[in-house]
Amino acid sequence: MTKPPDLVQLGTFPSTPPHFEIDPVCKMRVLPETAAAKYSYKGTTYYFCNPRCRDRFEANPESFLNSVPDIPKPEKSNAIYVCPMHPEVRQIGPGICPKCGMALEPELATLDEGPNHELADMTRRFWIAAVVSVPVLVLGMSESMPMLQFLFASVAVLYAGLPLLKRGWDSIVSRNLNMFTLIGIGVATAYLYSTIALFSSARLPVYFEAASVITALVLLGQVLELRARAQTSSAIKSLLGLAPKTAHRVAGNGTETDVPLEHVQVGDSLRVRPGEKIPVDGTVTSGTSAVDESMVSGEPVPVEKTAGSAVVGGTINGTGTFIMRAERVGRDTLLAQIVQMVGQAQRSRAPIQRLADVVAGWFVPAVIGAAVITFVVWASVGPEPRMLMGLLNAVAVLIIACPCALGLATPMSIMVGVGRGAREGVLVRNAEALEILEKVDTLVVDKTGTLTEGKPSLASILVLSDIPQNEILRLAASVERGSEHPLAAAIVRAALERGLKPGDVTRFQSRTGRGVLGTIDGREVVLGSQKMFEELHWSSETGIAQAEDLRHQGQVAMFVAVDGKLAGLIGVADPIKATTREAIAGLKKDGVRIIMVTGDNQTTAAIVSSQLELDDFRAEVLPDQKGQVIKELQAMGHVVAMAGDGVNDAPALAQAHVGIAMGSGTDVAMESAGITLLRGDLRGIYRARALSRATMKNIRQNLFLAFIYNTIGIPIAAGILYPFFGILLSPMIASAAMTFSSVSVITNALRLRKTTLS
Repeated sequence: MTKPPDLVQLGTFPSTPPHFEIDPVCKMRVLPETAAAKYSYKGTTYYFCNPRCRDRFEANPESFLNSVPDIPKPEKSNAIYVCPMHPEVRQIGPGICPKCGMALEPELATLDEGPNHELADMTRRFWIAAVVSVPVLVLGMSESMPMLQFLFASVAVLYAGLPLLKRGWDSIVSRNLNMFTLIGIGVATAYLYSTIALFSSARLPVYFEAASVITALVLLGQVLELRARAQTSSAIKSLLGLAPKTAHRVAGNGTETDVPLEHVQVGDSLRVRPGEKIPVDGTVTSGTSAVDESMVSGEPVPVEKTAGSAVVGGTINGTGTFIMRAERVGRDTLLAQIVQMVGQAQRSRAPIQRLADVVAGWFVPAVIGAAVITFVVWASVGPEPRMLMGLLNAVAVLIIACPCALGLATPMSIMVGVGRGAREGVLVRNAEALEILEKVDTLVVDKTGTLTEGKPSLASILVLSDIPQNEILRLAASVERGSEHPLAAAIVRAALERGLKPGDVTRFQSRTGRGVLGTIDGREVVLGSQKMFEELHWSSETGIAQAEDLRHQGQVAMFVAVDGKLAGLIGVADPIKATTREAIAGLKKDGVRIIMVTGDNQTTAAIVSSQLELDDFRAEVLPDQKGQVIKELQAMGHVVAMAGDGVNDAPALAQAHVGIAMGSGTDVAMESAGITLLRGDLRGIYRARALSRATMKNIRQNLFLAFIYNTIGIPIAAGILYPFFGILLSPMIASAAMTFSSVSVITNALRLRKTTLS
């Protein structure tokens, strides 16, 4: 019996994927059976890409074993493809939308998408149709050699135009009438009539040139449209291109190895050299440099980085060098989240799209009806030859109408606008938020972390008992260690800076928006607002005047009590961001009313409001009451946006017409918001409103182009000008006009890429 051939030798693959090992020195993937060297250590065999790696490992195995990554399992390609006009149409792999007949495109663009097979196929078919249409057109003008016209036209219509006819037929069978329905009926009518006329004995004129040239022009339109649509994903591709391919991993013994980015793990130490892109999100552990963070902030000025500074993957290092600890890798990095958010937003639907959807639902049946009426009118009362004139004009009506332009008017602008915003640090979660933002007349802002730096520091300690100042601070820091509020962090940080070691807390309680209490070293300690003391029925009268003085200085005053007696006051100050005044002035000039909502005391809130010249403020508002403030403003007829950065802002962000999360804040706030400002700068709201206005203006322009095109084009194609001026629209000219209608809409949308948002 003949031995069966080796599957691998035949170029196919075995049923199970090959198993790779990782070279523990250089981190390269190695097949065990083809490894250049191997070495056994503590019962485990390690494989190497070359003997030098084995020698280094043999000299000090432990230094290389702590950071060996797991091999990612091979996965099947499961890329999701969606329709740009109907994002609810989703499938694995490329295909054709059953609703509109357009080619599906990847839900999320990648850098290694490979060739666009739909574009390549349409381009090839266009050139075939164009080449064979030339002799058909020339012969048709002289009305000679009709059989040769038939042969060339058959190649153009039945071969090159086969996808158009198939999509038209599928749309009729599935009852999803679309532009290919009209094209298919128009081309098929011209071709079939001419074929029947050719082989009949009546010596009727033929119009093969109309069928073949229309096919070529429609294919040209598909080529131009596919090319233009590919440009709408340029924003995501530019974001993906920001990430480097490799990272310099530093081992415990100081040796460095270059590893693929996907092999970087949380906790790895990575060296970033001058001019390189930072590989992942993390914290600088040693070294200094200036980093260009314009990718996330939109600001061109480099930011100084020292030990303890946070760095973002994809940003560009300056002239210094530093070592960082990887903290977010893979899909958890900010860059990956930005790409994901932009991709989702580009596929979301704006409310204004509903108008186009309603019109598009009736459009194709109406056009077919208009074509039938055109034929009947011309066949009944038109000049001779009536039937032929009616047929040609009916075909022109079918061909000139383009529901594709109407359907693309909104999604193309959304795709380009969302990508444009991402380049300025303005992330849009959904198209609805982008549409509503231009209508906002009231902006509600949280104070801490939004108007202020969100990094408060200890400003003063007032002693109101016999307990020493440092002991008051130590006890306050001890009880605040269990709180996540920025003010708590300021107190704990101040205690550590003074060398005070916080004690252990028992019976800890946190009262949202009021304060904390607990037992430290057997002493009951309470730290909080005057309201909390009133709830506990403890006296705070001796410190009220001093607390008011601190508030007049712009500090947040907190009462400290020990064993039921007021021990002192702690004042914490949170400086206003340098850009806040400029941002507020710009927004007020833009017609936006600004209201601050804060849990701070009335006096402190009034001072901040006065300094920033806000329109109004609400003080002593608990976190669960912020949403109620939003509701009250909405009940008054205002379109309200809410800007905040904390966990306690999430309900209010969700309640507002548009929630705006400051990127310096929490993930919860970002999940609840429709807009995220990566830099955490209120000036981003101004940029976001400029983006909203530009995008909505672009959408309205596109809808106008689509509506006016069909409003004017269809009557002209039907022959409305013929009785007055003797003008008729050739089906070929109608095809050219239809071809460029959708392209004009996409081209107009692409102008958003150059919109100025500052």
